[in-house]
Amino acid sequence: MTETQTLPASDIVNDRPTLPAMVKGWRRKCPCCGKGAVLHSYLKVNARCDSCDLDLSPARADDGPAYLTILIVGHLLAPLIHIVFITWRPEPMVLFTIFTIGCVGLSLYLLPRLKGVVIAYQWAKRMYGFEQDS
Repeated sequence: MTETQTLPASDIVNDRPTLPAMVKGWRRKCPCCGKGAVLHSYLKVNARCDSCDLDLSPARADDGPAYLTILIVGHLLAPLIHIVFITWRPEPMVLFTIFTIGCVGLSLYLLPRLKGVVIAYQWAKRMYGFEQDS
């Protein structure tokens, strides 16, 4: 295919709106309707949406949410720990205790939300079996 040729309209897959779906995923709601829960029991994906009956079983988040959580928490807390240490010079155990609690708390907060975002992104881009759904 040359640079001037374009794909026929039938070959172009219309993506679903990505940003609204990811916002719904951040709220841990169904990327399609925004009402039903995507997750139950903290990180387990529901088989179907309670509201619109979307099949969520093809969702494969795998290690993506954990990687994103580590990336975000590390980039937020690493400079912060440096700034706190240089500015106030707290005792090592105080610094360790505060940042350990912060790291664990932030990780537990972000992990299910990022899993919802990854699942919503997959739905919006019609990945892993979501292409059959409307």
